Amino acid sequence: MYHNPITQDNIETLKKYNFEVITPACGMLACRDVGEGKLPEPEVLLEYILREIACEKDMQGKRVLVTAGPTQEAVDPVRYITNHSTGKMGYAIANCAMLRGAKVTLVTGPTNIKKPPFVDVVEIKSAQDMFEAVTSRASEQDIIIKAAAVADYRPANVSDEKVKKSDGELSIELERTQDILKYLGENKKPSQFLCGFSMETQN
Repeated sequence: MYHNPITQDNIETLKKYNFEVITPACGMLACRDVGEGKLPEPEVLLEYILREIACEKDMQGKRVLVTAGPTQEAVDPVRYITNHSTGKMGYAIANCAMLRGAKVTLVTGPTNIKKPPFVDVVEIKSAQDMFEAVTSRASEQDIIIKAAAVADYRPANVSDEKVKKSDGELSIELERTQDILKYLGENKKPSQFLCGFSMETQN
């Protein structure tokens, strides 16, 4: 029924008049068929409702980029150097900006947090990944909020194989990673707002 041409025409008419159309879920339908057309879960419907009514849309038309979480700097194919950042602060900022009407991009290191709805999520691992993800999108943003705990150093040499255990001590030579906030400051647009936070590690 959902894919019936008449239904699709009606949906397009609603969109033309700026009605919000929520994509149906997939599953067992009332007709016992399986496919698209099922009522979305209550949690999904609530997300749409909150986006509309939770906050004043005082950031409508703004483009906001937020970074969150830790980075992982490889030592070898199975080991890496990281930190205890949870990403909670960056995720909360991204969600709040979305609720206030902004178009939000979240560049995030590995976390265990549910991704915020209606946000363009870019997943990265290393500090270099984050540098490239942020700087390639920076010129499009009105606001950039750096809440990620980006590694200041990374192993100078990454082994192609797992480093074997030995009887002696092991030293890892480190080199500086690129300073994202410094780069953004040096290449900032006159109207652009930049903000950086210290690492947060809430549980």
